Amino acid sequence: MPAEEKEELQHPSKVQVSNSPVYTTGRRLGKGGFGQVFLGTRSQKSRSAKDQKPVEVALKFEHNTSKGCTPNGPPYEWTVYNGIGEVYGVPKVHYKGQQGEFYVVIMDLLGPSLWDIWNKEGQQLTAQYVACVAVEALTILEALHAKGYVHGDVKPENFLLGQPGTPRANKLYLVDFGLAQKWRDSRMQHVKYDQRPDDFRGTIRYASVHAHLGRTPSRRDDLESLAYTLLFLLNGRLPWQGFQGDNKGYLVAKKKMATSAETLCRYKPDAFKTFTEAVMNLKFEEEPMYAAYIALFEPLLGASAPARPLQVENAVKVGQKRGRSQLEELNAEVLDGTKRKKIRLGFPASQWVTVYNKHAPMKQRYHYNVSNHRLDVHVTKGFDDGLFISSVCACGDLWAIIMDAGTGFTQQVYRVAQRSFLPKDWIMEQWDKGFYITAIAGSTNMSSLVVMSKGTRFTQQSYKVSDSFPFEWIKKKWREAFHVTAMATSGTQWAVVMSRGAGYLDQVVELDFQYPSEGIHKRWDGGYRITALAATPDQAAFVLSIPRRAMSDETQETLRTSTFPSEHVKEKWAKDLYIAGIAYGRTVT
Repeated sequence: MPAEEKEELQHPSKVQVSNSPVYTTGRRLGKGGFGQVFLGTRSQKSRSAKDQKPVEVALKFEHNTSKGCTPNGPPYEWTVYNGIGEVYGVPKVHYKGQQGEFYVVIMDLLGPSLWDIWNKEGQQLTAQYVACVAVEALTILEALHAKGYVHGDVKPENFLLGQPGTPRANKLYLVDFGLAQKWRDSRMQHVKYDQRPDDFRGTIRYASVHAHLGRTPSRRDDLESLAYTLLFLLNGRLPWQGFQGDNKGYLVAKKKMATSAETLCRYKPDAFKTFTEAVMNLKFEEEPMYAAYIALFEPLLGASAPARPLQVENAVKVGQKRGRSQLEELNAEVLDGTKRKKIRLGFPASQWVTVYNKHAPMKQRYHYNVSNHRLDVHVTKGFDDGLFISSVCACGDLWAIIMDAGTGFTQQVYRVAQRSFLPKDWIMEQWDKGFYITAIAGSTNMSSLVVMSKGTRFTQQSYKVSDSFPFEWIKKKWREAFHVTAMATSGTQWAVVMSRGAGYLDQVVELDFQYPSEGIHKRWDGGYRITALAATPDQAAFVLSIPRRAMSDETQETLRTSTFPSEHVKEKWAKDLYIAGIAYGRTVT
């Protein structure tokens, strides 16, 4: 029987763990990512006035085969609870232990979730109510982040009010830490940046774009999810609801990237737009200005504390000390767009992206807007001058080619395959002759240009054409000692070539719905250099590698231009910077 059914049917009727009182299991209160929560009532009332153990509690059961459990051990969430201790706005854990097949946590009993409140109030909450949520949630997240953790699944279902009929009834709490992760290591240093495009954690509707793209979680992700949570409560829905199918996550992420804070917050108080725009543009390691964000919402709370729908007094006290100075700084950034580079603002565009490497002076030649019948002329002339094709690209149905004297190739063949992306039979014939793919490009009409060469270091090759970026396949080939050596797109299709003997120690991927500037700079800082790139009208992918042999000069630059960068290329040549890769596709202007 699956673990979920075991939890449903066989949870203990009475619970006692770690010297706790005996609690009788009552009705189910809710279901988390990996476990279920039930009402627990103390079986015997204490006769001692000193006994402050709660009479009613929440019992969270997690089966020992749950995905949320550590290997042969308790749920990962327990590690988080041990790591954070007592935190403002996090329910108190009284006991935890194992009973039979279940791990059990006995914790404070809470009330309805914000999702429940939203449904009860006609699926739309007032600006005052949502502002109270914002202020209190920001205070909770700041306290959690101060412990070195991010929550990882901020959403209306994970914010609960206190137990009805108690002084805590209108206080907000954050629950379910099964996806929480450290943003700070044991040395108090920020964790290192990484991206694994297939590693999504969270809830699709509220997840940050960075989470969709598989980037290492950091504080910015909780705050972006909070922005989406607030706007859902305020507007009643989010623009990316309704997508279905196997590629739902991709479609939602694409829509999020295409939706500005201004669009999300139209006709709503300015505080929501300012907050959303600010958190959308936080950098990976950046410390959020929690106090400034709280100060944004304070004017919406209402002057009378008793009339407020949620208890926010403590949150306001915490925020007031730093709020004014931080708010001035935040407002300055909003008014002066040049003060801070905004990583999520701009208009979607297709541009040329060129990569330049430092190289000893050499002969390099470029041709662009090349039709099929002119291609032979340019390539033949290059061959006659001792040049070989190093990079190719397509813009529409026209080709761009780079030829230079620094490839090390000894022989080269190429083919334009009409309406074929890629020409499998021809490629296999050339493999049999000892040629390997060294450059590929795809046009909008599904034609492709494939360049194959002798004189490479490659010993074996494989390629894949797919409708989405094939990161799972790339990971599999990495384990087999292959590395990405060429990429291309045609429409929304991707072609990725991987080779053995490429001469790389390690390789990573940066995939985004725009030019991934922050990720590329993080990789450069880690010693990686761009070795392959391609872009569709929706996404851009950059493969960065660490070579086995250290480069004499590791200088690398990228350039984005709306037209082919012919004038810029000449300027780069004057600095001994030569084109090492080229693509045309998705960026942001």
